[in-house]
Amino acid sequence: MDFLGRGLMTLGAVLLALGLLLWWSPQIPLLGKLPGDLRIERDGFVVYLPLTSCLVVSAALSLAASLFARLR
Repeated sequence: MDFLGRGLMTLGAVLLALGLLLWWSPQIPLLGKLPGDLRIERDGFVVYLPLTSCLVVSAALSLAASLFARLR
């Protein structure tokens, strides 16, 4: 159980650091404006679905995790 607790605390710290980095950093230039990112504007509301941006971020994180796993 000790391993699970440490893992969850580490994951929480990483997510907190990533959230603070995104909050404090200026907007990333192309992220959110790629082809396939949907923005629907109607009277009174806006729906934003960053589909392509999510795929790009997911691929980058998967690649980083794979490289990290190989180095260990």
